[in-house]
Amino acid sequence: MSDAAPYNPLEKKHLGASVAEALLGRKPRALGKLTAFKGAGVYALYYKGEFAPYRRIAELNRTDDPQAPIYVGKAIPAGGRKGVAITSSATTTTLYRRLKEHAESIQSTENLLIDDFICRYLVVDDIWIPLGESLLIANFSPIWNTSLDGFGNHDPGSGRYKGLIPRWDVLHPGRAWAAKCAARPETSKQIAADVQARLDQEPSLARSRFLVEQQRGTYRVIPKID
Repeated sequence: MSDAAPYNPLEKKHLGASVAEALLGRKPRALGKLTAFKGAGVYALYYKGEFAPYRRIAELNRTDDPQAPIYVGKAIPAGGRKGVAITSSATTTTLYRRLKEHAESIQSTENLLIDDFICRYLVVDDIWIPLGESLLIANFSPIWNTSLDGFGNHDPGSGRYKGLIPRWDVLHPGRAWAAKCAARPETSKQIAADVQARLDQEPSLARSRFLVEQQRGTYRVIPKID
């Protein structure tokens, strides 16, 4: 038998993989037409529109089973980021509210249409949420999580607009609070070219699912002696 490590289903990466697989198996839904639901968890957004820099992503998402998330995120109950959830995930609507915030950000832009976005979401027990999100981001490297920062940002509030406007808001202007931030040296055209080049260089935007890769052992059959 080979010396391959035994499979441990309770290993962190395998627990995270089970969450990721469960999310990817969910039915896609229109982001702009969600109805309120309870729970915290993880989600993936998919783009299928005509915005030129996202052409390769969109081509993979114009089916009943979209393959290339443009953004992956999580929504945890109040207090969860500090390690103590104040609100039970069974009663909170944090996941729905987070998706609704994203829909509003998209609707506020000048060059994106909410009807071009679909999503998958999964209500998960709080402890498994960060594991699932981390594995999904590592696997897909969604462009809005990596090269194009800022989509998930909130209004920093009065007196905190000295930071640079996020790259996402330069490429997709429209959010009122972002217009108050300091200008970036990059133009929208430059960022669009950078995003398209990054996507064009990716050999595969639709990653394989989270199947466990385990070396096969080599077995020798010993004849039974009567």
